Amino acid sequence: MRQVALIKPVAAALEELGLQVATRAGPKGVTKRADGWLRVTKGKEHIDYVVEVKTAVTPTTMGAVLARLKDLAEAERPVLLVTDYLTPPVAEKLREAKQQFADAAGNAYLDAAGLLIYINGRKPKRTRTATEAEQTLTANGLKILFALLCDPMAAEAPHRAIAAAAGVALGAVPPVLKGLRQAGHLLVAGRRRRLNATKRLLDEWALLYARKLRTRTLQATYLTPNFDQWRDWRLNPNEARWGGEPAGALLVDYLRPGNLTIYTEKLPPRLMVEQRMVVAGRLTPERLVEVRKPFWGPVLNLEPRADTVPPVLVYGDLLATGDGRCIETAQMVYERYLARLLPTA
Repeated sequence: MRQVALIKPVAAALEELGLQVATRAGPKGVTKRADGWLRVTKGKEHIDYVVEVKTAVTPTTMGAVLARLKDLAEAERPVLLVTDYLTPPVAEKLREAKQQFADAAGNAYLDAAGLLIYINGRKPKRTRTATEAEQTLTANGLKILFALLCDPMAAEAPHRAIAAAAGVALGAVPPVLKGLRQAGHLLVAGRRRRLNATKRLLDEWALLYARKLRTRTLQATYLTPNFDQWRDWRLNPNEARWGGEPAGALLVDYLRPGNLTIYTEKLPPRLMVEQRMVVAGRLTPERLVEVRKPFWGPVLNLEPRADTVPPVLVYGDLLATGDGRCIETAQMVYERYLARLLPTA
């Protein structure tokens, strides 16, 4: 699921900046899985980087990328994001987050002892190719993986039960399970299956969910004069549930929502009348009520709260905002609700 071959052209781009770059083997005793290791040298100074390869980093996928990079960070070995191309706004946001990066176009941010480089605005030299994960995890694949992440034990269930939880046709299940097995995320022994459930897999899902599925769920956006009183709204869990920022606020009580997300097949007319909702204009960026369509099946386990969507989806939606405080809240949601089932690896 990694385009590790991208490390070589990125290293060449760094060398064009007057740096010496060498690939290295991982230090002994390091258990964290990385895509590679680079030693960057300038004069007498050098820095050893843990390398993580991610392609097509955008504002909506940046949160998931940063979550993964944080897991890899070590005190003496900073993480270098290696990617195909970063647009100037995304590169600037990464610099503001103090995340070092280098892309194949020659854009880079390196900040270490004796080394400070920031280049932004260079154009890509070639179009990128889709990753293996992108090719394998279609919209149905993301739905199936979502169901398994919510309930890893469901990997042992019959295909029909998995399809019902994911809200997909029965025929969609076998090829997705095969792809997960080939990628090492599904372990099979005889007739038994076990999801190799890790935070790495969660972050991979969150990244591709933001890129390929999340935009399809948005049905409408509204404005309401009762935005700040959202906790007093009466949502019937059988009709609608909080997602995104309000769900994060309910789960960890840290975030003040900038937008309100409601997952429902159809927004209840009663709620629209009570909260005096009106359709939002196209240029309204904040304090919106986002109405999103559920994409899972009717038998999916929706614990731990009756008024929110599952923590896996809350985590993905928060990361997809690209907002720093939302990303912090996503990490809190992970630590409180998901770390036991999906440990860091």
